[in-house]
Amino acid sequence: MPEKTFSCMLVEETEDKTFSRRIVTRSVEDLPEGDLLIRVQYSSLNYKDALSATGNKGVTRKFPHTPGIDAAGQVVWCGDGTFREGEDVLVTGYDLGMNTPGGFGQYIRVPSSWAVRLPQGLTTREAMALGTAGFTAALCVQGLEQAGVGPDDGEVVVTGATGGVGSLAVSILGRGGYDVTAATGKGDAAQYLMSLGAKNVMSREAVLEGSDRPMMKERWAGAVDVVGGETLVALIKAARYGGVVTCCGLVGSPDLNMNVYPFILRSVRLLGIDSVQVPMEPREMVWKRLAGEWKPDHLEETVTEITLEELDNKIDEILAGKVKGRVVVNLG
Repeated sequence: MPEKTFSCMLVEETEDKTFSRRIVTRSVEDLPEGDLLIRVQYSSLNYKDALSATGNKGVTRKFPHTPGIDAAGQVVWCGDGTFREGEDVLVTGYDLGMNTPGGFGQYIRVPSSWAVRLPQGLTTREAMALGTAGFTAALCVQGLEQAGVGPDDGEVVVTGATGGVGSLAVSILGRGGYDVTAATGKGDAAQYLMSLGAKNVMSREAVLEGSDRPMMKERWAGAVDVVGGETLVALIKAARYGGVVTCCGLVGSPDLNMNVYPFILRSVRLLGIDSVQVPMEPREMVWKRLAGEWKPDHLEETVTEITLEELDNKIDEILAGKVKGRVVVNLG
């Protein structure tokens, strides 16, 4: 039987329309309906979690709320028999941590259709070291792969390379033998990125150089972009003939202001990557690859582990762009 109460982060809207967050004790009975109750062992901090934790109504509509779009732990109860008590499972995406209480609490209750059995080769901690960021990075790599971009086709660039998605994309691509260029705004990150598998590191400014022209000199066989805006424009304009650019983020801007020349003169392809509503069969397949051939060699080097009580400061840091790699939250 579960404990009757548990600790969680609660974000509340005040009368003056500002938002506060604190660690509180709640009852398991307060959780929403669902046929799967999970004792959360680990979660992780993503940029979307920080937006939810600061009251962004584009992520979370109703408050009070517990963020956390990632969770991994043990099944306490399953009403439809899909999972056994004590099984290790992980949940990423769907509505977890958006409008459904998420992984920044020691218990979650969700539909069993949201959960993935922890694949052999991953611990619950490693699953959260990957989390939505690793899953998204893997979907980007899979997109390049399925579009025909292989390790021998030329340079593949990863933007926002010190962030969660970026650092894991660098690791997965490097492990796969790709010629990876890591682009970052952090001038002191070169050694870190090279250790993850990058062969070259370039500045954010270098990526943008010449992007005011209709098209740029051909360079990239493929790209993984988490920034959007003018950075995404520059990658498309500098893609090689038949190049493929995957887009999964908008920390720079959601807007795409450019001409169509790269698409109609160089056959450049832009692939949108969503990690939230991926159907279960491909979702399980990607997680199995992350537990096997795509498991980063240097996963632990990307991880900072914190407690629930230390989460508040990290939320401010990730919003300020000061977090490198992955932040794993220990709910034990």
